[in-house]
Amino acid sequence: MSARVVVLISGTGSNMAALLEAAEDPEYGAAVVAVGSDRENAAGLELAEKAGVPVFAEPFRGRGERAAWNADLAARIASYHPDLVVSAGFMRILGREVIDVAPVVNLHPALLPSFPGAHAVRDALAHGVRVTGSTVHFVDEGVDTGPIIDQVAVRVEPGDDEASLHARIKAVESRLLVETVGRLAREGWRLEGRHVRPGAAGNERAEENR
Repeated sequence: MSARVVVLISGTGSNMAALLEAAEDPEYGAAVVAVGSDRENAAGLELAEKAGVPVFAEPFRGRGERAAWNADLAARIASYHPDLVVSAGFMRILGREVIDVAPVVNLHPALLPSFPGAHAVRDALAHGVRVTGSTVHFVDEGVDTGPIIDQVAVRVEPGDDEASLHARIKAVESRLLVETVGRLAREGWRLEGRHVRPGAAGNERAEENR
């Protein structure tokens, strides 16, 4: 049985599209059962609809209503009974309400724990690093502080600006996300401290959701 995945996006959904394509293979192990966004006009929602995937929008209502927004988003996600939630270019911090629905996997354009936050590519350039990359990690209540699942390195080239470096990171991050989500779906996982190991323990809550 394929793992049920809800994908969260804020923009064009290029990484979501890669997941949709991968899920067409019955051996992949995961199926995208819904795509959600914090923006009603996110281009990726239309793309998902054309692929026959249910979509929803839960617009962000401001800092003063963050808890209520998280609760409403959690309810929308829970209605699809996901085994995994994938944050793929979703530009909002998720609260405990969402994390408690199902494990959340996030894609980040840097080699965590270096350069967390919304400006990771710019910050890496400003720091003068020679290598950055992309990280897939589980989400906790911090900002990009959850256990790291996998990473891929990208060389910073002479003359790089934020746009050129980010473009090269994007060229590798979709493959990283697709491979990681598929592996989690097929093999399961368990946490040993901050280490993510293959195994079935991570699927216990998934079985409860089915």
